[in-house]
Amino acid sequence: MIRFGLRLAVAGGREALIRLVVIAAAVAIGAGLLLITLAGVNATNTQLTRYALLYPSASAGDGDALWWSTREDYYQGTPIIRVDVAPTGPTAPTPIGIPSVPGPGDYYASPALAELLAEVPAAQLSDRYPGRSLGTIGPDALASPDALLVIIGNTADLAAVLPNARKLTSIGDKAPALPETVVDLIVGVIAGGLLFPVLIFIGTATRLSAARREQRFAAMRLVGATPKQISVIAATEAAAAAVAGTVLGFAMFYAFRHQLAAIPITGMRYFPGDITLSALDIAVVALGVPAGAALAAWVSLRRVRISPLGVTRRTTPRPPRAYRLIPLVLGVAELAYFIGRRPPTSDGQMAAFLPGLLLIMIGLVFAGPWLTMAGARILARYASRPATLIAARRLADNPKAGFRAISGIMLALFVTSVALGVITTIIANRGPAPIGSVDAGTLSTSFYDDPPTVPGSLVTELRSIPGVRSATVIKMNPVEGGDAGVIACTDIPAVYGRCADGATVAAVPGSFIPWGESASATRVWPAATISVAELQRLPAVSIVVDTGGSAVALERARTVLSLAYPNYWVGPNVPGEFESDFANTMRGWQQLANVIIIASLALAGCSLAVSVIGGLSERKRPFSLLRLSGTPVQTLRRVVALESAVPMLAVAAVAIGMGLLAAQLFLRAQMDYTLVPPGAEFYAIVVVGLAACLGIIASTMPLLERITGPETARSE
Repeated sequence: MIRFGLRLAVAGGREALIRLVVIAAAVAIGAGLLLITLAGVNATNTQLTRYALLYPSASAGDGDALWWSTREDYYQGTPIIRVDVAPTGPTAPTPIGIPSVPGPGDYYASPALAELLAEVPAAQLSDRYPGRSLGTIGPDALASPDALLVIIGNTADLAAVLPNARKLTSIGDKAPALPETVVDLIVGVIAGGLLFPVLIFIGTATRLSAARREQRFAAMRLVGATPKQISVIAATEAAAAAVAGTVLGFAMFYAFRHQLAAIPITGMRYFPGDITLSALDIAVVALGVPAGAALAAWVSLRRVRISPLGVTRRTTPRPPRAYRLIPLVLGVAELAYFIGRRPPTSDGQMAAFLPGLLLIMIGLVFAGPWLTMAGARILARYASRPATLIAARRLADNPKAGFRAISGIMLALFVTSVALGVITTIIANRGPAPIGSVDAGTLSTSFYDDPPTVPGSLVTELRSIPGVRSATVIKMNPVEGGDAGVIACTDIPAVYGRCADGATVAAVPGSFIPWGESASATRVWPAATISVAELQRLPAVSIVVDTGGSAVALERARTVLSLAYPNYWVGPNVPGEFESDFANTMRGWQQLANVIIIASLALAGCSLAVSVIGGLSERKRPFSLLRLSGTPVQTLRRVVALESAVPMLAVAAVAIGMGLLAAQLFLRAQMDYTLVPPGAEFYAIVVVGLAACLGIIASTMPLLERITGPETARSE
């Protein structure tokens, strides 16, 4: 039977050969995208693991150890990771990516940082790392080719007192656990937003001309073929095309994987060698895609297995019922319940919000046929043209078939709408200060523990930098503690406000800018309960430098402060710089979501095109008879276009609306934020993508006129 099935697949005439080629091409596209997706997940996990290795935990063991201290620095808003190392003996482990541990005064820099150090004036950056460059850091220690990393040698005595110093007896064998929320976001967005459309596309392709094959297999049953033999023949046909398509998919992946590495999907480029597949990935795609195709063919022929006459007894399927909306309603209710009841732990929050999102996703797929039917009936009620009425009645009679090809786009748009709604809201509430504002031009370094003295020569040096408008020392507030400070009213720069009337000493934040607020020249600071004489005896809590928004002055001042106080954890920073880094990370996820939207819409268009082609080949005779009875070809084209376009547009609107609703419920429950809808870019991408889908559908229209001529009615 397998040999006979292969003969039918390749020697069944022109129609069978075309069907085989189309299925193989469709499976090749789907398998290629599936492989690229899996490789992208692997590359992202590798990227995150290398980043986590820069923040190791102390390890116990025999032998010499390596002192290790990781700190963050910035250059014009771009983060730089600094690692200070010092061996306690000759057998201390060597950091990954460099040939040997640098000695005191020596350092290794990543290629991107080495290039930046050569381009930027020394006073702005390279003076922060005095000493001799021994070379560049290899890719095994870098999260991305664009990573800015420096590994600096030090003495053991000095390294031991650096911030967050720890001893390591081994390097790289105990990588810190990856942040679960980050990995869940990656896997969730990609799996829900792209893998499902890929699988839908492959399944749609393998069902091509299902009705025509049902008739052929029914005839074989009438002449004595058993259900088992029919199943083997059908599975062999589908698997043969799927195997050929899978081989082409692997070829596509290996041809374009290096181009994928250059795309900063998460905000950082990948190394080409990171775009790899595991043995499990290869096995799953190589075996799973052909097996899935064979299973789809087997399921599509269930009526033939029941009875060969079942094919001719075509009745309207039972319409879907409204109970299909229950999972959707439960998912929305579950998210709404936790507004004001957010669990205190991250595990509890995951357990609270993830089931609600999954319920909504399941509910959308489960309710899709009912929504399609309801929309089709409304369209039929108000139809004023024959094409609209025919298309609406056909969708209403079999809404499952109309929804099947576009279910992937519904999930893709829902997941990405949730992600983008959350991302844009977080960026709006926690984004960086505007470039050129007082906030962006304020540089501060804070001393939380064991505050050092601040010599007057340092303040003078800072004030002498061209572009610096003020350099102010804020003293530690003896009442409030923490990063709260006090300052003489006469020392407050005008851009940060003034004292209350009658006060001589003011209580101010350590950076002059309250958390979550902006600098203001009209702010009035409350009086402190200490005198000017007492103020002079207090230790410093911070140094604040106002550069007026000058990037050159800011970086030169940062270099001066870095050299003056190298042993502090945070070091000099610009208020909002962390927020800028965080916002850039969020924009990386936003870019990933946009990529998924484009890919899923392209897949949806291809799935619809395959469905249209299959539907046309199965309805050649009815359409031919309509043409013979006087129906214009243009009317038939409208019927086919409406059958595809109406569900797709309706599904897109429902998916985006439900996604933004879920994002609003999540934001209110988790962060007490109000949704800030995605910008025009998101809607432009969706509109352009849907227009491209419609264009793909339109490209199949010339086939309608060719296959519905009078000769078709005579030959059937």
